[in-house]
Amino acid sequence: MQIVGRIQRAVSLCLTQTWTCRSYRITPQLIDDLTAVAGENNVSTAMIVREQHGMDESMHVCRPPDVVVWPQDVEQVSKMAELCYTSNVPIIPFGTGTGLEGGVSALRGGVCFNMTRMDRILNLSTDDFYVTVEPGITRKSLNAFLRDSGLWFPVDPGADASLCGMAATSASGTNAVRYGTMRDNVINLEVVLPDGRVLNTAGKERSFRKTSAGYNLTSLFVGSEGTLGFITKATLRLYGVPEATVSAVCAFPSIQAAVDSTVQILQCGIPIARIEFLDDVMVDACNKYNDLNYPVLPTLFLEFHGSENDVKEQVQQTEEITQLVGGSDFTWARDQEERNKLWTARHNAWYAALALRPGCRGYSTDVCVPISKLPQIIVETKDDLIKSQLTGPIAGHVGDGNFHCIMVLDLSDKDEVQRVKQFTDRLARRALALNGTCTGEHGIGIGKRTLLQEEIGEIGIMTMRQIKATLDPKNLMNPGKVI
Repeated sequence: MQIVGRIQRAVSLCLTQTWTCRSYRITPQLIDDLTAVAGENNVSTAMIVREQHGMDESMHVCRPPDVVVWPQDVEQVSKMAELCYTSNVPIIPFGTGTGLEGGVSALRGGVCFNMTRMDRILNLSTDDFYVTVEPGITRKSLNAFLRDSGLWFPVDPGADASLCGMAATSASGTNAVRYGTMRDNVINLEVVLPDGRVLNTAGKERSFRKTSAGYNLTSLFVGSEGTLGFITKATLRLYGVPEATVSAVCAFPSIQAAVDSTVQILQCGIPIARIEFLDDVMVDACNKYNDLNYPVLPTLFLEFHGSENDVKEQVQQTEEITQLVGGSDFTWARDQEERNKLWTARHNAWYAALALRPGCRGYSTDVCVPISKLPQIIVETKDDLIKSQLTGPIAGHVGDGNFHCIMVLDLSDKDEVQRVKQFTDRLARRALALNGTCTGEHGIGIGKRTLLQEEIGEIGIMTMRQIKATLDPKNLMNPGKVI
């Protein structure tokens, strides 16, 4: 009866769409209680600290929390979550702050849980190709730890994001075309629910490769953006370091030619590891920011993994395809230092774009469409950018059908802000019209909630609200995000 009652309340919330936090007050007693759990050095109400925890890399306005806490282990997360839940105080998880959709902004105040001091690698199985990490471990620190093991974790969104944060946003990045996204590489999660209960989504300590045991709770929390619970532990899939790795750069006479070649490479079944697109404006920005000298043309950055013979065959097939559409000869990067330089330039695209207009802010679009529709949408988007007189260099994980316009704008220019908003809405709806999505990897956060409703429909949104209301009936867990 208790479960039935909870479901009935959830449905009632969905039908009335009443999504407001209960009134609350951060009392001295609550701060004392949080301090008793975490320790005096792990609780702060200083304004400068709070402001740092109310923003990410996005253009969304900072909304600081009332208190910031740094838990040291899952028991502390559980106890402090229960304290906040009992006091009806909103809770906001915080990782490295590298998100791009305002996911850490404390829209209704509350307590921010900075998870970075939970930074242990708990279990590595080289025989079974998995590792279990706490939320303070970033992708770079994990791969540094794995350096001598012959294994690596390939999901690479560019920023040195925390792995549990990457799970929370279902991040992907440059290697997703071959190795998949976070959704494909998370085996198990430990999650603290809003009321402090601890859930293991695939069963405690389990690390199997596949299962058909009931609902997929792991995938429910991957991409939930902190709205259903705290991810306090993630068990991740690892891969063997490839025998050979070769990177290449190829310039094209037009955007159409570059993206057409991408589609042809994938249709031929070439198991390419990375295939990244930069338009001419983005290449020019990267050249200036990283002191490079690539031709200022639409360009593909490519990488091949495998045995020596496999890589040789992949390169030969790919080069034949690119040259058929007018691509240049490949510029090679074979040794580790040269490859790092090449991919550092690609990962610095965000900062290179911002450097085009010092003092301005950035906003990255994030649409994804079926591969066959990619040439059409990128060409149409480029034309739209030119007609709208906006600065928005294009970079994308085109092997997945996912690309970004990095919009650089002056927030004090109301006309420009309005034109950017209109452009980004047109772009997202253009992707939806082509059976794509408004976000391939950044998440919904604050800015795309209306677009999410258009994407998945009324029944989809109602189902999400039912899940949210069942797990978080008080709407305290990162409120105001996603739905």
